[in-house]
Amino acid sequence: MISPTEEDFELELRALPGVMNVGFRYGEKGDVDAVSLVVHSDDAGPVRVVAKQIVSLYYPNATVSVEEMQPAPENARAGTVSDAGRVALVRAEFNSHEGYCEVHLNINGRVGVGRSQNGPLIGGAEATLDALRQLDFDIPFYLVGSVNVATVRGWPVIVTLRPRANEADRHGVAQAETELVASAKATLNALNRHLSQLENFA
Repeated sequence: MISPTEEDFELELRALPGVMNVGFRYGEKGDVDAVSLVVHSDDAGPVRVVAKQIVSLYYPNATVSVEEMQPAPENARAGTVSDAGRVALVRAEFNSHEGYCEVHLNINGRVGVGRSQNGPLIGGAEATLDALRQLDFDIPFYLVGSVNVATVRGWPVIVTLRPRANEADRHGVAQAETELVASAKATLNALNRHLSQLENFA
């Protein structure tokens, strides 16, 4: 189970601009001894410097590696080979006429569509959870909140999910062009460990 300290640590790293993914390797004593980040190539330099500073505060002996992710070709589509075996966000839309959010997810060519009658911030998270269930994922979590971080440039969204079992909350952070897309991405971000375990055994 992830510790509260490690969760705060991961949240700080994921909030850095351009960070797409964060991974940990553990030593024999259970402490983090290596951190790997996947970052958009345009942001890699500055993020590497700040990430090393953050890591040194939590785990002074841990190493930090940064992998630069090159932009996808313009003709690349969500859910194609590069996303094979992973849940990918295809589309997130708010229907202002009928007042509902709709999120489309893809995994291995299968599409799950989720809806919520709430506004973009909460509705994006609810619709994403609904779409995951449409894809037959077991999601033993419920939504606690989806909020904007007004004190951070670009107003990223933080989604908090609470396990039905007695475990620590899951947090996800994402920044996007709309609240709805950011909320959907943050929900997937909060579930990345859980989904990767399910995908590996699919």
